[in-house]
Parts: sequence; C-alpha cells; structure tokens
Amino acid sequence: MGKGKIVSIHSFRGGTGKSNTTANLAGQVAMAGHRVGIVDTDIQSPGIHVLFGLDEASIEHSLNEFLYQDMPIKDIAFSIGENVGDAAGRQKLAGKDIWLVPSSISTKDISRVLREGYDANKLNEGMQNFISEMDLDYLFIDTHPGINEETLLSLTVSDILILILRPDQQDFQGTIVTVDIARMLDVPHLFLAVNKVLSRYDPVQVKEAIEDQFECEVAGVMPLTEDLVELASSDLISLKDPGHPWSVALKGIAQAIIEAD
Repeated sequence: MGKGKIVSIHSFRGGTGKSNTTANLAGQVAMAGHRVGIVDTDIQSPGIHVLFGLDEASIEHSLNEFLYQDMPIKDIAFSIGENVGDAAGRQKLAGKDIWLVPSSISTKDISRVLREGYDANKLNEGMQNFISEMDLDYLFIDTHPGINEETLLSLTVSDILILILRPDQQDFQGTIVTVDIARMLDVPHLFLAVNKVLSRYDPVQVKEAIEDQFECEVAGVMPLTEDLVELASSDLISLKDPGHPWSVALKGIAQAIIEAD
C-alpha cells in the first residue's frame, strides 16, 4: 500500500479511553493482515504498554532512549506478535506483524521529560524511521491529551486523526477547538469516536447529533461498559470478546481507518 499511514488517536481531555481505543484499533488492523506499529507519545503519563502485558521490569527499551540517547527506533520496537503473553485476546495476535514503541514509566525518566521537555521534530523523525525500517502499513500514535506543541506536530504529520470524546459538555467544547485546528492543518481524514455513552441513549441518534454539531463523520459510538472497567487494561476486549457492543463499535472505527484513501 506504499508509504505507511500515520493514525493519531487524540482527545482534548484525559479519561476518554484513548489508550484502550488505540490498542484495540491497532490490534484489529493487525488482525486484518496489516503491518502495524504503535508509539506511545504520551510521554508524561504513558500507559498503553499495560494493555500489551508490559510493566516496568519488562520494558527493556523505551522511546525516551531514542529522544535523549539516539538509540535506533527499530531497536526499541517490542514485537507484540512474538510476546503475546497469556491473555486470551492478545493471544490472537500471535505471529501478527505488530510492534510497540513504549515510553518509559520510570520516575526518573518521566521527571526528565517534565523538566526538560523533548524535541518534537526528533520525535517526528523517529516515527518516520519506524515506518520505513519496519515497512509499516499503519503507525498508530497514542497522543498526550490537550493541545500543545507535540500534539500539533502529531496532527501535522497525520494521515488519519481519530478524535475521542465523551458525551460531556467539557469534552464538546475542547473537541470543537481540536477539530478546527485539524481542519486548519488539512489533516486528510478526520473522524470522531464517541466513547462511554450511557446505555439509555440510542447510538444512532448520538451519531447524528454529534455529526450535526461538529460537521464531522462519527466513525463509532462506543457504550459505557463495566466489562471494560473490570478488564482493567489486562487485555484487548475487542479480541477477547469480539461480539461485545463496545468491540463491535470499535471494529467499525478500524474499518473506517482501513477504508480511508
């Protein structure tokens, strides 16, 4: 499919389920036979590694080593397909072409990021290297919430942007700003994903109402579910329980990513 596409998963506020959504989308796209990379650019508060069974002891190398020590990005990439662990959902990724570049969760490394910041252009360089060296079809970026220099760079280089929001006025106001910025930056494909929708709401009506308000396509409406909370980031629910309503909605978003020209 030529040059790999960069897919940024972003939200204006924290707590939207961004990392869970990113991990599940990446898993679904890998299951469809594509070569997939994931970069955790939420360097101040990393978390997506947990969904792939990693902890501080098992993260041998991190994105921080590329940013501060020039370690080649391909040497940091962790093969998920070769290290699925014992979680039922992740085991379906065995042998699949999917890699994760995690961020460090050591207190020392996070403190350095907060104290010194990092070169956003170097991060972009690393992501482009990751795509070319691993011959990726898709590179998923789990971003830091809000609007900052790193976010703007991620949006600038994105082929596809998934903006996650909850049915909440604070989320709405922040998402309007983010949508406007994405349009000014000419992001080729922009989708909204609505998460944590109460069961009493009709997802079709939610989709129509959000699309009317934002004048932007809603790729999926995902329900608020205790099953996801109970899973506690120990597995990918869309692989563990593919028939679950949250999983079905998530797979619709994955399909929109694959079908984007």
